[in-house]
Amino acid sequence: MLKKDNWFLGIIIGILVPAIIFAVLFLITSILDIHYPKKVFLKPKNIPLIAIFFNMIPFRYYMVNLKYDKTGRGILMVTIIYAIIFFFIKIQS
Repeated sequence: MLKKDNWFLGIIIGILVPAIIFAVLFLITSILDIHYPKKVFLKPKNIPLIAIFFNMIPFRYYMVNLKYDKTGRGILMVTIIYAIIFFFIKIQS
């Protein structure tokens, strides 16, 4: 199922990977904050940016290893949208 070259698969992967990474990082940061309240391991405002960056792993896999351009473009499109939203929110706050 993941070895198809289409935009829809790229969009789905581009949405799910950062969401999963965000959830995992947020959970780990919360657990570490409970156990070590005076130590900051990862600032909460940086978690979305790190999650967006992790989209580059499947992007590279689909573009370089598999040569699936449409899927890679779908991932890249979602990554750019996420980055624009992230920086727009950063400017507003």
